[in-house]
Amino acid sequence: MKNSLDEIENNENESWTKVTSAQNSFWSLNLKEILRYRDLLFLLVRRDFVALYKQTILGPIWFLIQPVFTALTYYFVLTRMGGIKTDGLPPLLFYISGITIWNYFKEVLTMTSSTFVTNAAMFGKVYFPRAIMPFSVTISQLIRFIIQMLLLFAFITYYHISENGYEFSLTLNFLILPIVVLVTALFSLSVGMIISAWTTKYRDLQLLVNFGLQLLMFFSAVVVPISQVDKLSGIAALLIEYNPIAQLVVGFKIAVLRDGEMNWSSLAYASVVMLVVFIWSIFVFNKTEKTFIDTV
Repeated sequence: MKNSLDEIENNENESWTKVTSAQNSFWSLNLKEILRYRDLLFLLVRRDFVALYKQTILGPIWFLIQPVFTALTYYFVLTRMGGIKTDGLPPLLFYISGITIWNYFKEVLTMTSSTFVTNAAMFGKVYFPRAIMPFSVTISQLIRFIIQMLLLFAFITYYHISENGYEFSLTLNFLILPIVVLVTALFSLSVGMIISAWTTKYRDLQLLVNFGLQLLMFFSAVVVPISQVDKLSGIAALLIEYNPIAQLVVGFKIAVLRDGEMNWSSLAYASVVMLVVFIWSIFVFNKTEKTFIDTV
């Protein structure tokens, strides 16, 4: 009995060399800690990318098939049957370019919006920076985005050398492409992190995300040119005009297709909105990280 008491006293007096806990500050992203777990980050990126089509026949070819079939559907329904103009651009180029950047935004937001619910079992057993999960999704989906960008450039090349005579040449607008992609990535990541925090208490949000994104697409200049806003009225016009995603989609099309002059004020507006939402998402995500295991 005496020996047991001595052991307990020795354990109490023992000084810990390291204490593992959640982040202390609600406003800290702690990139230094995330970099220390970069091996785990790369492993999760590989898992997200490989596991998606691992047991499919066509594999990563689906990355190319999906935007093509979606663009063809929009072409026949909206252009051929609905008579919607595409601002002088070949319809397939217009639709594929919009689908490419929109898919990146949608997939990152959708997959990160269930971070806490999907990984609750893992989070409850071992510690690592929880932000690694949404960051890994953002990077893995970036690989898919790059593959679809190659498809888009293949279509641009085809139209350029075909009899349609579509004139394409790289301009300084193309240098804005990395900025547009970065703002899109951070915006979708931020919104997804906020929703992931809310879904720990309100599971209904998971059901509303996909439905809401389907509606949002039609107000994001993906399939309807921004020039058509003047023909709309009321809430529809406001949703498109003040939708930061719509401004990013338009900026992406201008950077890639040389479709008009870059609207710097719209790009700045989207960047400011992204920054505000990003800061808010860090606070919400870190706050939820410390207590979510009791509610999931």
